[in-house]
Amino acid sequence: MNKKSYRNIRALCAKAIFAVLEEGQSLSTALASLNNQVADKDKALVQEICFGVMRVLPELDFYIHNLMSKVLTGKNRILHYLLLTGLYQILYTRIPEHAAVGETVGAVNDLKKPQLKGVINGVLREFLRQQLSLKQKFQQDSKQQISQTLHPSWLLNRLKSAYPEQWQAIVNANNQKPPMWLRVNLNHYSVSEYQQLLEKQQIVSETCADIPCAIRLTTAVNVTKLPFFAEGAVTVQDLSAQYAAYLLAPKNGEQILDMCAAPGGKTTHILELAPTANVLAVDVDANRVKRIDENLIRLKQHAQVKVGDGLTPEKWCDGRQFDRILLDAPCSATGVIRRHPDIKWLRRDSDIAQLTELQYAILTRIWPYLKAGGTLVYATCSVLPEENKLQIARFLQQTPNAKQQGELKQFLPTELAGDGFFYAVLRKE
Repeated sequence: MNKKSYRNIRALCAKAIFAVLEEGQSLSTALASLNNQVADKDKALVQEICFGVMRVLPELDFYIHNLMSKVLTGKNRILHYLLLTGLYQILYTRIPEHAAVGETVGAVNDLKKPQLKGVINGVLREFLRQQLSLKQKFQQDSKQQISQTLHPSWLLNRLKSAYPEQWQAIVNANNQKPPMWLRVNLNHYSVSEYQQLLEKQQIVSETCADIPCAIRLTTAVNVTKLPFFAEGAVTVQDLSAQYAAYLLAPKNGEQILDMCAAPGGKTTHILELAPTANVLAVDVDANRVKRIDENLIRLKQHAQVKVGDGLTPEKWCDGRQFDRILLDAPCSATGVIRRHPDIKWLRRDSDIAQLTELQYAILTRIWPYLKAGGTLVYATCSVLPEENKLQIARFLQQTPNAKQQGELKQFLPTELAGDGFFYAVLRKE
């Protein structure tokens, strides 16, 4: 930890939540910027509190509004987010109530608002007194199931329209903690061999019949506890995301483009399946491109990595033509809400139309760089038809030399399976 490290990590949690809800940062970005101020032993708790608050934000806000006659605003707004962390600890963690209250009140000093310690202490202690009645009131005031209340109305409406019979299962899955899936590097170990290594560490796992390299852990663990993780034996990757490389079906010696490639999970999977393929991994975000390099180094793989915009391939492609292209298009990420619950509060209904136009523009501008007879896999981590099946229908109608191969694949998030993902395999005639 550096000299600016915080004595009380609840203050850091409040800062991260403030960055998301007031400044529009993603939670991952907000946490990364504070990472050097958190001791390793505290990182899991910081993640638990911050992700948990995002998951149940409307419930926590409800309690605060019922406990305070005047909402904290302006320079004191940060303390509203501190109250969220305190309530979450009381409701959803094993931290004893007195410790949750004490540590949260103590964080007021770290946030340089010592004059308001009494306010924070009073609100949290009043919640302990009224906890049962407030929970009942929340349930009564929620005219729908609690799981639905924890979603913005615009997203609920879109899910109901797209999935009249499945939308409730989707929102229920969104409110769960995500399962931890691994991708075994079959160049190092078979799945059964790696499971034996896990068993020696007392880590219980299950396999998936559809994906030969996938393992689900019954309980998530830190990657440092995964046998030979640093040596490239295994990668953390959601089950649905593991379909991408198999649908692309790369072969050794082929020219392959992984577009919107960061952080590199799919790039490295392509190279596990075809170690001597000539892979170009491109992403528009220079910071995230560094993650591709880090993953390639850990797995001892080689690919050409570039910072580039899918809207202007002529600037970085050097006229190159590809046998296969994986386009993991920028999307609403509505299929990975359980993994990134801040998406519910960062996305807006108006974003969807903008994203569909961006996806279509990238798809049409990348298409000329695919060889005749080549394969393009279009992927999103969205469950919204506008970004997925309707997008592909539009592209096929406007692109005479594009043909769909096989059925479209729309995965929905389920408790023990993968996240929400969409795939379309297109062939250039």
